[in-house]
Amino acid sequence: MKKRILGFVLLLAVASACKKGDDNGGTTPVPPVVEATTLKGAATFPIAVAGSNNAFLTNAISSTVLRGEFNGITFENEMKNSSLVTSSGGFNFATADAMVAAAQAANIQVHAHVLAWHSQSQGTYYRSILSAATPSGTNLIPNPGFETGDAVSFGNFTILNTGNPAGTASVTVGAGTAEVRSGTRSMKVVNPTAYNTEQWRVQVATDPIPLTVGKQYQVSYWVKAATANGSIRLSTQPSALYQADQTIGTAWQQVVWLITANEAQTRIVFDMGRTNNTYYIDDVSVNELISAGGPTNNYTKVDSLLKNNIQQIAGHFKGKVRGWDVINEMFSDGPAGAIRNNTNTANATANDVFVWSAYLGRDFGVKAFKYAAEADPSAKLFINDYNLESSTAKLDSLISYVAEIRSKGAKVDGIGTQMHISISTNKDQIDTHFRKLAATGLLVHVSELDIGVNTTNATSLTLTDALETTQAEMYSYVVTSYMRNVPKAQRYGITIWGILDDQSWRYRSGADYPLLFNPAGTKKKAYNAVLSALKSGL
Repeated sequence: MKKRILGFVLLLAVASACKKGDDNGGTTPVPPVVEATTLKGAATFPIAVAGSNNAFLTNAISSTVLRGEFNGITFENEMKNSSLVTSSGGFNFATADAMVAAAQAANIQVHAHVLAWHSQSQGTYYRSILSAATPSGTNLIPNPGFETGDAVSFGNFTILNTGNPAGTASVTVGAGTAEVRSGTRSMKVVNPTAYNTEQWRVQVATDPIPLTVGKQYQVSYWVKAATANGSIRLSTQPSALYQADQTIGTAWQQVVWLITANEAQTRIVFDMGRTNNTYYIDDVSVNELISAGGPTNNYTKVDSLLKNNIQQIAGHFKGKVRGWDVINEMFSDGPAGAIRNNTNTANATANDVFVWSAYLGRDFGVKAFKYAAEADPSAKLFINDYNLESSTAKLDSLISYVAEIRSKGAKVDGIGTQMHISISTNKDQIDTHFRKLAATGLLVHVSELDIGVNTTNATSLTLTDALETTQAEMYSYVVTSYMRNVPKAQRYGITIWGILDDQSWRYRSGADYPLLFNPAGTKKKAYNAVLSALKSGL
């Protein structure tokens, strides 16, 4: 009996569904079944994501998202130099091998990152096997002891700033044993006003000194202050390099600064505006640094290190990766577009920093791509950098450099544009940089895309509905611009730099939310925006 009643109820339900539903005599249509579409299902090119060992293999939420939505992966850290190379120069591939095997099993392609990068490298080990450099015997500073000049000036030096208003500080001749370290004169600077961060308010500069761009020099001087806790730094002109502020005491002390020349004519500038004090400066020198065994000795050693690293690492993963970022972040921000050296790179002597191009110069790219192509001929090889969408100087320098090294035989298949951007990034510049990259004829990889919503650098932030909407609009714009401006044959793919918001390097305990999924694995508006853009058919 229960079965008959149930059947009758179902019959009534079907009949109700077929009743006329409008005045025009039509029937209410049954909604079509919509098949769920993933990012990888919608994209006509690889859509990838960055993931750590934990995010890919351990965290159930992010692992599920990764396997379901993406068909490519870049290991966030596990293929970087400091993860593969030991502190004694050996190699440990265990973690990366496990991740590669898991990716292959899941039919996820690996884009490998990175063969040569100045950061996250075994810098201490590499420097330990280089020949120590020593200053040459030739001092390039005329009048280093301030011995020539009159009572208020010095030959070969120029007073640039004397406080605010001008004349507040004085620059005169130091005399007597209490003020002079050697000879009969020194430079005496009396600054009665503390300008805090404005060291430049009191400045004295050398005449332009002829230097060789790319070579390293040691700048040295002796200084003391009338009272404790003085502050002084050196800088250069016309292309500014800055020494860190130096704390100056009441006894003579030597201050040494190492620079890599970035101008053929360089002024060394003494900046003394931070604190109110009286300074005595003497015995200034600028000497070229010469490596033991000759100036090419360390070039040869670094070349050998680079070759061994690339051949060991790229050779180990031969046939298992789709492509390699051969060089990462070769160009500096100050001045923008300059090739990195030990002066324009922050913390260049830190344990985990080694600036390859400081030793190999413009040959760095030719050699790195040559060794990578030899180690894995089938892999696509990329040069990768950040801020290409916002720095015209860096973008143009990179494109020009790629053309230069390709003309010398380097196999460069593509350019990676990281695109760590924000909701306020200039959209016209995004379009322009994609067009310039496409004009090279090379593959274009959006290699590390994330879009921050924290535009004020606040320590914490609530992701409001309005912010999430704006973020989604920017994600849509980037993906659409990529497809509109980069021909299909040149689209290597888009990689989102992280899976869940709280796994992002920008998250910082709730300071930003730059990705497509929240910590629970729920799709954000940005996800839907990317999906819609991918389905646009461009």
